[in-house]
Amino acid sequence: MQSLNRSRTQSRANRSLSLGGMDFAEPKKKNNFVGKILLTAVLTALCILMLKQSPNFNTPSVFSHHEEGVTHLLVTGGAGYIGSHAALRLLKDSYRVTIVDNLSRGNLGAVKVLQELFPEPGRLQFIYADLGDAKAVNRIFSENAFDAVMHFAAVAYVGESTLDPLKYYHNITSNTLVVLEAMASHNVKTLIYSSTCATYGEPEKMPITEETPQIPINPYGKAKKMAEDIILDFHKNSNMAVMILRYFNVIGSDPEGRLGEAPRPELREHGRISGACFDAARGIISGLKVRGTDYKTADGTCIRDYIDVTDLVDAHVKALEKAKPGNVGIYNVGTGRGRSVKEFVEACKKATEVSIKVDFLERRPGDYAEVLADPTKILHELNWTARYTDLQESLKVAWRWQKSHLNGYGPVLVSSI
Repeated sequence: MQSLNRSRTQSRANRSLSLGGMDFAEPKKKNNFVGKILLTAVLTALCILMLKQSPNFNTPSVFSHHEEGVTHLLVTGGAGYIGSHAALRLLKDSYRVTIVDNLSRGNLGAVKVLQELFPEPGRLQFIYADLGDAKAVNRIFSENAFDAVMHFAAVAYVGESTLDPLKYYHNITSNTLVVLEAMASHNVKTLIYSSTCATYGEPEKMPITEETPQIPINPYGKAKKMAEDIILDFHKNSNMAVMILRYFNVIGSDPEGRLGEAPRPELREHGRISGACFDAARGIISGLKVRGTDYKTADGTCIRDYIDVTDLVDAHVKALEKAKPGNVGIYNVGTGRGRSVKEFVEACKKATEVSIKVDFLERRPGDYAEVLADPTKILHELNWTARYTDLQESLKVAWRWQKSHLNGYGPVLVSSI
C-alpha cells in the first residue's frame, strides 16, 4: 500500500498546474523549448552568412554585365527560321547571344540545337517573352547588358497580312516601338533591323535600289515601312548606330544540316513557296498551288529574287561589324537575279527528285509581279555579295534537312530549355 501511494504522489508532481483555466508548463521544459528556438535561429544565421561569403552565392549572371572583348547581342525572334540561323552564325563568331521569342512562329527545338552546340556558360540564353509586353521587355533590358540588337521578330506572310492586318501592325510596328524605347532607356546603341523588299511595293523600274520610292501595297509591307520610319525619326536626335536590311525571298538552310525551316501546318496556306514545294514532294499536300499566271512577265508567273539564308545572315553580321554611332545604313540584300515561280518549281523538282503536281490558280491578294534587288550599295559599303546563288543547290540543302526532320524539330518541353 505504501508503495502505491508513493507512486501516485510522484505522478502528480510531474503534472502541469491548472489555475483559472490556464495551464502552466513545467519551467524546465519551457526553458528547453526556448533554447532550441534560439539555437535554430543562430545556426540559420550562420548558414546564411557562410553562403553569402561563398563566391557562388548570388553571383550576377555573366549576361547582366558588359565584358571587355565580348559583344552581347539580343536576337529577337531567334527561335525562328532566319533568327536561329543568325544566332548560329553569331555564336560561331564568338558573340554572346540572348534569344527572346514568344514561340508563336519560332521553335524551341532550334534553340535546343543551339544550346547543345554551344553549352559553355555565358554563350547563349533563351528568354520566353512577347515583345508586345512593354514591362517584360523593359525587365529583360534591365537584367541584361546588351551591346546591340538584331531585331528579326515579326509575322511575315503577305497573304496573311491582307486577312488580318491589325495583327501585323501590332506585331511589327508596335513591337518595334517597344524594342526601340527599351533600347533608348537602357542606352543600347546599335540596332540591326530586319526589314523587307515588301516596303517598295511594286516599283515601275527594276532592279530596286535603296532610293526606289517605298509604296507598299499590303499590310505586311506597310507595317515594316512604319517601323522603319519610327526608327529613322528617333535616330535624328540620337547617337544610335542603325542598319536596316531590306531583304528579298529567303530560301535554303544551314549547309551542315543543324538548322532548317521547320514546317508549321497552320501556316501552310500562307507560307513560303519552298515549304510548299517540300510539302508537295513529301505528299503532305496533293500538289503545289501557283497563284497567278497572268502577270506581265516572260512566263506569266511572279518573278522574285531568292536569297539563301546563309548569305542573308552574313549580310547581317557584316552590317553589325560596320555599324557606327550616329550613322544609318540602308541596304537591299539580294542576288540581283530574278527567277520566275515556274523556274523555281522546276528547280524544286530537280532538287527533290520528285515529280510535283502543280495547280495554277488566280492571283493572291497583295502580291506583285516582279521584285528584283540591285545589291550594288551593299557590295561597295559592306563588301557583301551573295555566294550561294545556285537555286537548285540551295533547295537541295534545305530538302536534305526536311527529309531528316520529318516532324520538324519534334516536341521539346519548355522545362528542358
